[in-house]
Amino acid sequence: MKPKKEVNRRFFFKQAALAGASLVTAPQLLSQPFNSSLSDKFDRKPTELPTRKLGPLEVSGLGLGCMNLVSGTYNPTPSKVEMISHLHKAVERGITFFDTAEVYGPYASEALVGEALKPFRNQLTLASKFGFEIENNQRKGRNSRPESIAKVVEGSLQRLKVEAIDLYYLHRMDPNVPIEEVAGAVKKLMEAGKVLHWGLSEVSPATLRKAHAELPVAALQSEYNLAERVVENQILSTCEELGIGFVPWGPTHRAFLAGRFNEYSRFDPLDRRSQLPFFSEVGFLKNMPFLQTVRKWSEKKEITMVQFALAWLLAQKPFIVPIPGTTSPQHLKENLGALQVKFTPFELSEIRKEIESFSFHGVRLADSAFQDQ
Repeated sequence: MKPKKEVNRRFFFKQAALAGASLVTAPQLLSQPFNSSLSDKFDRKPTELPTRKLGPLEVSGLGLGCMNLVSGTYNPTPSKVEMISHLHKAVERGITFFDTAEVYGPYASEALVGEALKPFRNQLTLASKFGFEIENNQRKGRNSRPESIAKVVEGSLQRLKVEAIDLYYLHRMDPNVPIEEVAGAVKKLMEAGKVLHWGLSEVSPATLRKAHAELPVAALQSEYNLAERVVENQILSTCEELGIGFVPWGPTHRAFLAGRFNEYSRFDPLDRRSQLPFFSEVGFLKNMPFLQTVRKWSEKKEITMVQFALAWLLAQKPFIVPIPGTTSPQHLKENLGALQVKFTPFELSEIRKEIESFSFHGVRLADSAFQDQ
């Protein structure tokens, strides 16, 4: 790349950022735009999609996170017609695991998933979550009281258009309600045939053990990716010991590992990333160099940066099922290609050395693994 051209590119990015753009394409050095030829390399028929186990549940090796299929977190309101078509395409490509929650929207994500996937209900595993108080369509804190759980499940069942929820997670721990009481409430839902399996999200190993002792837990869902690895501090090992599946949310670290951003990227105040130190001006300056590692390994493996990020997660444990969210059919196809990527033990060792040598800004402290989030 010629020096003069690089200066012009940086000037453009800076001006775009100052103009208030929420997303800016990263410089050529670090970014990697979608490459259909790399995606096609691993294009397979839906019937060939590998599966994994989350406790007793067998699901596609990658699921689809459905939070951003509606407005409220990262993007403007997507077209409902397009998102229904998108969900249909996901089923056609072999995805059988779909993740939503009452609070996404709120309510809108569950309703969209329920409407779109009703024709395929018997082929799929639908996961949803409870645990927040919602008033006037606004989140008002946590609420996992048994009477609340018994009430909100009815709304989720109606919106999802199902008689039973396959996997029902406690979204976040309510500090005012012991986990034993939550397990007891969910057990009643199972006995009534309204929930088939249950899970937890962002809890400590101790809480996970208590919950599992009361009522076997099928899956734990917590943040995990190349940059955010706090669950490696006894959480994954606890899942492995107890036979609990693990579902990483944020597997591309909110698109950072896809190379979409640069040091001038700024976000709309309504975008969740605008509130996170990792995506602050200082965070970008300190964290952007890590993408050189991601790009190097993706080129070495002849895959995209996203595929590398997802494939690395899949290689950590056989009971891990990431749920990347996307509204793009192209990105959906790209994501699924990660299921076919294989690493040698030597490659995984080398990657581990490189990621552990990098100091990130704005990630969780290791000891936070022992606290319910």
